[in-house]
Amino acid sequence: MIPLLSVIVPIYNVEPYLAECLKSLAAQTLEDLEVVLVDDGSVDGSRRIAEDFVARDDRFVLIGQRNLGPGPARNQGIRQARGSYLAFADGDDVVPPEAYELLVGRLSETGSDLACGAVRRLLDGELEESILHEKVFRRPQLCTHITDKQVLVRDRTVWNKVYRRDFWERAGLAFPSGIYEDVPVAMQAHVLATSVDMVGEVVYHWRKREEGETSITQRRSELPNLGERLAAIRSVRAFLDDRAPELLDGFDALVLEKDTVFLFQALEHCEGDPGPLLELAHEWLAALGPHVLGSAPSLRRLELHLLRRGLLAELRTVREFRRGREDVTRVVPRGMRTTNWYGDYPFFRDRRLRIPDEVFDAREELKLIARVESCEWTGAEYRLRAYVGIHRVDRKVPKVGLWLSDGRRRVPLETRRRGRYGVVAAVDPHRLEGGGPWKLQVRAEMRGLVLKNWCRDATGGAVWRFSVPGWSRSGMDIPQ
Repeated sequence: MIPLLSVIVPIYNVEPYLAECLKSLAAQTLEDLEVVLVDDGSVDGSRRIAEDFVARDDRFVLIGQRNLGPGPARNQGIRQARGSYLAFADGDDVVPPEAYELLVGRLSETGSDLACGAVRRLLDGELEESILHEKVFRRPQLCTHITDKQVLVRDRTVWNKVYRRDFWERAGLAFPSGIYEDVPVAMQAHVLATSVDMVGEVVYHWRKREEGETSITQRRSELPNLGERLAAIRSVRAFLDDRAPELLDGFDALVLEKDTVFLFQALEHCEGDPGPLLELAHEWLAALGPHVLGSAPSLRRLELHLLRRGLLAELRTVREFRRGREDVTRVVPRGMRTTNWYGDYPFFRDRRLRIPDEVFDAREELKLIARVESCEWTGAEYRLRAYVGIHRVDRKVPKVGLWLSDGRRRVPLETRRRGRYGVVAAVDPHRLEGGGPWKLQVRAEMRGLVLKNWCRDATGGAVWRFSVPGWSRSGMDIPQ
């Protein structure tokens, strides 16, 4: 009987974790599946564990090959697979019980080519956010596409997904050799799919190994590893340049945010000749678009500037500075007649290094933070209390303006300051007659800097909305 879903699991020296992974697959609420285990030449006890599961559960199949890497192992598993849907799991990870039922169910409902979901990092038996996948699945959506939902550029893994088998074959997808084989495939699948289903639920637990051999991603600061990562980045960029050039800036920005960190880590801990690493670093930066490099956050721009000049001692100082900041680094104003805003980082206006001021320029990174902390009826008016501050600026905003807007009208409010960041405003409900719901907008001005934003709720989440209770066609019934 043909199974609905085939799960391909490449196995290479994961003895301490394999049983937990396979138990999680056996416990899936979607029972109509097969699990294709591909032993990629393991030399520990992984094969014995796999054989035990095959003997106990006829949904498990074991095949073997000499050590060729995870990509060829997955390709071999796909050739063996019989299911109408394909999924991938690594032998040291864990799949939550309802993951495949959820993903396959969405595809059955929508007809999309692939479904993807949120990921958690498994560390010391505890689950935490996967930094690689942060921000991706906060607003799930069915029947979308990466060109419409560009946050999917951050979804670069294959194992938090289920694919239609006919889509996989029609698109000609196959894993390349090398240790970053999943990144090109994940991006190609997103672009080539007709539509994609995003679910907000967690569908995969990605382990950070605690014992045994370290994983590929945990050896990511090694020179050969960095070289293969660069090859994968170039492969993705070439594909995007041909098929979806509008995604290049987003992909480059992600590489600059996440991947270049491993270059910095390698250079920090380099004890011998740094020449090969610096050469690779320059190749890495040359592969990215100049627009993205120029628009990087100021602290990253400083790191890149030092890297380009080969100033490794100074780069280590800045990296240590970044790690030592428990809070966000301050942005400070400089200048008498013309004020600009700069990151308060090491080597600013250092006469010896002569780093240009624009490297430290952080004006574009400043954001107005505004939230309504309370709204109370006093018997004559509503009393609003709000927090207003500028992210990364540790000083009072001297000029603050508030007004209510319903999209058609703007009602300015008189404000008073309370403490360093507090603002109080009174709202006469008669001024709001015939409108609503109302949103509160804030304007802040400080040293030549003007910022606007909508006030959020007390948690800082959704935009705050206000409706006057008792509104009717005949007028407004003010609470007593």
